[in-house]
Amino acid sequence: MGGGSLGCELWASKESKFFSGCSNASDKFVAAELNTQPNRYLLIATSGGLNQQRTGITDAVVAAYILNATLVIPKLDQTSFWKDTSNFSEIFDVDWFMTYLSKDVKIIKQLPERVGKVITTRAPRKCTPNCYETRISPIFNKKHVQAVQLTKFDYRLSNRLNTELQKLRCRVNYHALKFTDPILEMGRKLVERMRMKSKHFVSLHLRFESDMLAFSGCYYGGGEREMEELGAIRKRWKTLHNKNPDKEKRQGRCPLTPEEVGLMLRALGFGNDVHIYVASGEIYGGEETLAPLRALFPNFHSKETIASKEELAALSSYSSRMAALDFIVCDESDVFVTNNNGNMARMLAGRRRYFGHKPTIRPNAKKLYKLFLNRDNMTWEEFASQVQRFQIGFMGEPNEVKPGSGEFHENPLPCICENSEASAKGNMSSQNSVAVSNRNTKDDGTRRDINELMDELLSEGEPNLSELLYVEDDNGLGVRALPNIKDPGLFSTQVQPELEEMYLD
Repeated sequence: MGGGSLGCELWASKESKFFSGCSNASDKFVAAELNTQPNRYLLIATSGGLNQQRTGITDAVVAAYILNATLVIPKLDQTSFWKDTSNFSEIFDVDWFMTYLSKDVKIIKQLPERVGKVITTRAPRKCTPNCYETRISPIFNKKHVQAVQLTKFDYRLSNRLNTELQKLRCRVNYHALKFTDPILEMGRKLVERMRMKSKHFVSLHLRFESDMLAFSGCYYGGGEREMEELGAIRKRWKTLHNKNPDKEKRQGRCPLTPEEVGLMLRALGFGNDVHIYVASGEIYGGEETLAPLRALFPNFHSKETIASKEELAALSSYSSRMAALDFIVCDESDVFVTNNNGNMARMLAGRRRYFGHKPTIRPNAKKLYKLFLNRDNMTWEEFASQVQRFQIGFMGEPNEVKPGSGEFHENPLPCICENSEASAKGNMSSQNSVAVSNRNTKDDGTRRDINELMDELLSEGEPNLSELLYVEDDNGLGVRALPNIKDPGLFSTQVQPELEEMYLD
């Protein structure tokens, strides 16, 4: 098996220097002072774990802008699977958030006491601006209604928005949402300690907990015991249908095992001297499951191994704050790897694109599935060659995703600018760059973004496919008036959690 130190080409994209994040508003953007109507307040209740809530907060700002409303600082989900009691200001720097966005959207910390009737409803999945204007905005016109609160606010805004709104999304996600100083300080300590161990390091977001595997419906060869244990977990959710494990694997829907992740990385050229920071929960099968990965990469670290219990004590009782530490280390790592396509993986992939296209490796699970099955029937060189071929387009390179495809938070292409003069001199060779560059060239050269291309690709009236793309087992699309609520307990009722919120973080 190949090993040894890596070449520098694996630690950074050769083409990343030609791209940078760009999310400033243009002259076409109407500032908050002119856009915000009086006595229109939007309250938001986010849903899920830290990164799912981050998508909700980001989209909440844009929703408030679309609705010409003042946004009340969103309430975080405190009662779902993660049971974290943290509020917004305990995870994010609330004053920085409000100040940074002050020219974009008016934001306040609390709903004014004078506000009368509050209407609670739920926006459809992937709701377009037109959807907000026709379904949510009219609620403000009802008698005595000055505030609307939207519950379970995650993925309630369309992927496809005009460039100005997409850039607002990026300003929120990549600039306004900053962790609190205690979280940042501890996160930076972890990064510094990894850097002391090695000039470069890889971070791995490893989702291989029992609940994740039960949700996936996949089978990992653990016999009757595995089927019974994971089957019992699946029964907790009545709406979770039975799946064919073989079909799920063939379709690339099963998380790679720790060993498979290790083999993929070694095949890509990462040697056994590489230091890996692993962000994960309690791995199904424990140390026995992790042993093959540790054997492939002995320099194996986590926040628990590079920080003392005393250092983590102030954060360890709060799952979202601990997840924030992993987020910081994974964001700062030279290479980020994931074995899943959950919220954290998507959010980090987009952020790493925005801040310089740092390598982000997502397994091409559909192709790798057959390769892992046949691994014993080929030489290591043949296996490595196939892995490298299958992973083209899954390494976080610029332009590997065509504009308009995928989830916006993972591929924030309207917020990424290209230096076309530099790219021409650099003779770029990315597999999709030619088509994009040809449609995205200006006579004035130098710095150019792809926003006009995106606007070209967006249709005027995107059909509302929300109910088809994201099925909910509830009737939360209609408006329902609730009694006057000054400080609503948005999460006080225990309900069947939506499946995607449970395991995609």
